[in-house]
Order: sequence, then C-alpha cells, then structure tokens
Amino acid sequence: MVCAWTACAVSFAQADPLADTQGGPLSRAAAPIALDDDAYLPAARLNETVIRVPVDAAGSITLETTVYKPDGPGPFPMIVFNHGKMPGDPRAQSRSEPLPFAREFVRRGYVVVAPNREGFAQSGGTYRQDGCDVATNGLDQAADVAATVDFMSKQSYVDAQHIVVAGTSHGGLATIAYGVEANPGVRALINFSGGLRQDACTDWQGNLIHAFDSYGAKTSVPSLWLYGDNDSIWSAPLVANMYAAYAAHGANAKMVDFGVYKNDAHRLVGDRDGVRVWWPAVEAFLARVGMPTGVQYRVEDPAPPKASGFAALDAVTAVPFVDDAGRAGYRNFLHQYPSRAFAVSDSGAWSWAEGGDDPMSVAVANCQKQSSDPCRLYAVNDSVVWSDGGSQTASAGAAGAAAVVGSAGGDKGALASR
Repeated sequence: MVCAWTACAVSFAQADPLADTQGGPLSRAAAPIALDDDAYLPAARLNETVIRVPVDAAGSITLETTVYKPDGPGPFPMIVFNHGKMPGDPRAQSRSEPLPFAREFVRRGYVVVAPNREGFAQSGGTYRQDGCDVATNGLDQAADVAATVDFMSKQSYVDAQHIVVAGTSHGGLATIAYGVEANPGVRALINFSGGLRQDACTDWQGNLIHAFDSYGAKTSVPSLWLYGDNDSIWSAPLVANMYAAYAAHGANAKMVDFGVYKNDAHRLVGDRDGVRVWWPAVEAFLARVGMPTGVQYRVEDPAPPKASGFAALDAVTAVPFVDDAGRAGYRNFLHQYPSRAFAVSDSGAWSWAEGGDDPMSVAVANCQKQSSDPCRLYAVNDSVVWSDGGSQTASAGAAGAAAVVGSAGGDKGALASR
C-alpha cells in the first residue's frame, strides 16, 4: 500500500529550478532558495471550507472536499490536490487537509481544492481496487479528479482557464492518469512521489511501470515529477523506470530528484519544512506553463513562542512534572528533526510531535487527551519556551505530525497513553 501524509521525522532535501528541457534524465537538485518576503502584502486567511462535490449529474455520490481560497470574489487560478492512500481501510482515512501545500498556493492567489476520492474518509461510493490492474486503478481514481475539476471550474471564483492538478503517492498516480483526458483549462500536472504499491500482486513494479507507460502514450499536458532518494515506498531504479516508460512516448515531462529528505522522502509534501525543497522546482515549472507564481498575500505560518531561558534545551532533568518515562520521552524528542514540539501538564502528562504542518498544536492536543490540567509547550524546535509563570500554548486541531504521548517511545506516528 502507499503512504499518504505520513507524519514522522525528517534533514532538508535539495531541489533546483527545472532546466528548460523536456524528457531528460533524472536531475539532481541544488540548494533551495528563500521564499519571497511578504511582510508588506495584504493579509489573507485560508478560508477553509468543506463542500460536497457531485461525481455524477444526479448527485447520488459526492466527494468530501476541502477548499482553501484567498479573500475576495476572484476569479482565482485553481490547483487540485489529490491525497495518497494509507494502509488499511480507506474509509478510516482522515479528510484531506494539505495545509503546508495550501498555504503556499493561497499566498500566491490560488484556490486550493482537496477532494477525498470515492470510498475515502466521508466521501460516498466505495474504493475501487481493480485487482492488480494499476493502470485501470489510476484511471478510476482520475474519474473523481475529473468530476472535481469540472465542478469547481463552474464556480464563479475559479479561473477555469488556469488550472493545475497535483497529487502525492496514490494521488500522484491519479494525477498523471487524469492527464489522459484532462479538462482543456488544465495547464500542468505535478506528481509528488506518485504510484501504487501492491506487494501481494505478482510483478507489482512491472504493473506500475506499465500504467505510466500507458498514460504517457495518451497525455499532452506538461508534468513535473518530484521523487527523493530515501523514499520508503519507491526505489530509485523503479522511479527511473516509471519515468522512462512515461517519457518514452514524447510526453512533456520533467523529473526532479530532490535527494534525501529527513527520514523518508515520501513525506515531503505533507511537511511544512518540505516547502523550501519542492517550491523552487514547482515555481519554475508553473512559470513555464503560464501559471502565476508571485506572492500576493501574507498568509501566516504557525509561529513558535519565544525562547524563555528557563533551562538549556538538553537539560532533561529541568523538564517539570514528568516522571522517568516522561524524561525518556523528552530525550527521544531531542533526537527528532525540526520542526518539533514537546508539551507537558501540571499532572505529568506529556507529548512530543514532529513534522507535518504544526507540531506545536499536535503536541498540545495529544498531551491534553491524557490530562485534566492544561497542557503547555515546554520546548519548540531548538528552544525551551516554558516559564514558571505560564507558557504559550498552541490550539488543537492540526494534523500531519508524528506524535508520541504519555509514556510511549518514539516510533513513527505512534500514540500511547500514560
């Protein structure tokens, strides 16, 4: 099975703008560039709403869909983001909320649309497995992408002539499959670590390569492919073969190898830390296909509290209220990648979280599940933010970070109660 928004630990990868060539070999990326300074631009909220997108004319099946957009009536260019597939029942998967991705595009004046495909989360219908036929699976998933693009294109705040479709993991496969019969207003496809892994199928790698081969023979929409070296799902030779099969037909495509990203390149697009890795290549690609890339609004990132000077970051015995298990948890926290946060309560509950969009919120929320007392942030990134007189807290509700609560160790994505 393919990961979706894995939440776990992650070192910066590197990516450079695309060379202005087509169908070339895997390209090694260079140092990331700084994002634009938006301090003097008008502020904008993400304006997150959840709507139901009909799959058919009768509306008998609808897709639970998250929409982010700038303030105002538009029309705005649109990007559709297609989620991945976690192991297990697709119905148990959470609603797609690609906040790090959405924030960057709302900053640049885009509407961001994140549908849950059929059988996922609270969408209607059932997930279509299609046995070991990966090519058909991708096309079936692409039908929901098509329904989303067609429905949203009719909304007054959407510029139907400036559309991009993107996706990660299984959503990346769906994105490339969608290119076979894309809406005329779609100018580009972006594939983040796309594919479908089916270990129970004979020659699942060959099935996947065949799927991309079949899509490349029928697609004219330009596409950007971004894969990393330490992907837990795809090996480098498999990625090279998938891309070569797709590009062999003359498809307008470019591959970027962004190198090593933290502990798993597959999680890149789900991390706020990953934006500086993928944005330079995406920016160059979008500019080349006539899509806007300049920052137009100030959309705030979750801001960490200031360092308090209460103790040194590595002073494990200074962490208040926690027992030996909590101190062991804090030692584990110290070995996590930025972005990271550790929260405690007066009754000794604790939690750490790393990665995703807002680990501060995740750490506090999961600590709070184990405590009747308020949980507060003790350390964020490389600073202790705790003070005896109180500490800033983060609101609950963010998703996408790995979190450990109570007295658990630091397994990826694990939760445990104290």
